[in-house]
Amino acid sequence: MFLTFEGIEGTGKSTQIRMLVNYLEQRGKEHLVTLEPGGSRIGRELRRMLLHLESRDITPETELFLYLADRAQHVAQVIRPALARGKVVISDRFADSTVVYQGYGRGLEPRLLHQLNEVAVAGCWPHATILLDIEPESGLNRAMARNLREGKAVEEGRFEAESLEFHRRVREGYLTWASLHQQRIHVVDAAPGPDEVFESIRTIVDRLLARP
Repeated sequence: MFLTFEGIEGTGKSTQIRMLVNYLEQRGKEHLVTLEPGGSRIGRELRRMLLHLESRDITPETELFLYLADRAQHVAQVIRPALARGKVVISDRFADSTVVYQGYGRGLEPRLLHQLNEVAVAGCWPHATILLDIEPESGLNRAMARNLREGKAVEEGRFEAESLEFHRRVREGYLTWASLHQQRIHVVDAAPGPDEVFESIRTIVDRLLARP
């Protein structure tokens, strides 16, 4: 199974992925946790360019193609081989991020972005996506506090430095995109405590694992 987590900054994706990993280990499920950007060796180089505050002059088009390059390498070298070995693959962000951030956020055409993603993923679409949803103000406060706590405010703070209006567009874009892909994208309220949020995710994952 290929499962992805999406959401604006500060929704708690990392926390929920850790909780899911613990749950899968209890059930004896082999798994691989990865992320975008940066899931492959080349992707780690691209991540530094994409997230560093010094890269605030990247154009939307350049940003788009760097993310697509990261994704193509990620699928070929990490995701597809793990799936072939029968593992549950969990990715912190994937193709939906490009449609939403570069489309609804930056103003590029979402349908074109979906077509470009088709090339990058080469048929390797997630079986399901968990969209953690939260008000942008709350999410940004969480994300900036996390970056300061972990000393990543400069190396990985480019998107947190975007305007609140940008993050509002991204949040609305996620909800719009989810409404167009209801069979795959499951919206989960990320405002409650981590345990309550995980109960919603566990229910979704149990249902997916029960499929033949």
